[in-house]
Amino acid sequence: MTVKIVRRLAILLVSVFTASVVVFAFMAILPGDPAQVALGVNATPELLAKTRHAFGTDRPLITQYLDWMGGITHGDFGRSYVTGDAIGPQLIDRLGVTLWLVGAGMVVALVIALPLGTLAAVRHRKASGTAISGLSQLGVAIPAFIAAILLVQIFAVQLRWLPSGGWTPPDQNLGEWIRGLILPALSLGLVQGAVMTRYVRSAVLDTLGQDYLRTARSKGLRPYQALFRHGLRNASVPVVTVLGLQLATLLIGAVVVERVFVLPGLGSLLLDSVSSRDLLTVQGIVLVLVVAVLLVNFVVDLLYTVLDPRLREA
Repeated sequence: MTVKIVRRLAILLVSVFTASVVVFAFMAILPGDPAQVALGVNATPELLAKTRHAFGTDRPLITQYLDWMGGITHGDFGRSYVTGDAIGPQLIDRLGVTLWLVGAGMVVALVIALPLGTLAAVRHRKASGTAISGLSQLGVAIPAFIAAILLVQIFAVQLRWLPSGGWTPPDQNLGEWIRGLILPALSLGLVQGAVMTRYVRSAVLDTLGQDYLRTARSKGLRPYQALFRHGLRNASVPVVTVLGLQLATLLIGAVVVERVFVLPGLGSLLLDSVSSRDLLTVQGIVLVLVVAVLLVNFVVDLLYTVLDPRLREA
């Protein structure tokens, strides 16, 4: 078990290093001069050279990469080319908003997927199971931003039950924070819940056909009792895989949803930085998102060994 964790941790570190190189290289080959963007088209060559030196973009790429990664190891992501503000504090503030949104969206998705997927599997040859499968297929086809617009139209514009956007920190007003988080979380969670419902249904269906469940039922357990006592843990292994993938999808989907609901998260900062060509800020945000996805996969790998004793024995 310890060897497996160390091996996975080593793979994680190598993956983070590789991702940092790829992100830096991709940003370096993009056309455009940060100094030119910051100063405008009428800047003099002398001022451009001075600004490039201040930004550090006149140095060799390997030196720029090493300085960038050296700063990140100490929590310093550099300063914005556009505003001159430190990037690290902005990322920390915005990351908190995004994590709340992604966490709430995942809770919504699980609340939808686990009971409905299990019910659809147990009643897969009946009308109720077919209806759940059809609704989940419809939910898969709806993009998160379309769901967001529909929810705003119904609950914010017509019914006026919830705000259409904005963000209130939980330490300022807990009630307003919850009200402002409901619609964005539903926008993410409903779509991902539909996707996960189909995977839960497939996993539970596969488990229902196993010999050990037939043996449990032959000993007097009802189908639901046999499933809950002996089947759900085995069905959870493929579901955990999908859960890790969906968390990564939620992080990406949050970029658009934050824009729709005017939330000050990483997604909004990323889009603003792209529009202003603040490449150093974009570089930091992309690296943070990539590392978050890698960490999710690392945790999923560890959960496999907890859920499946055969992996611990191997």
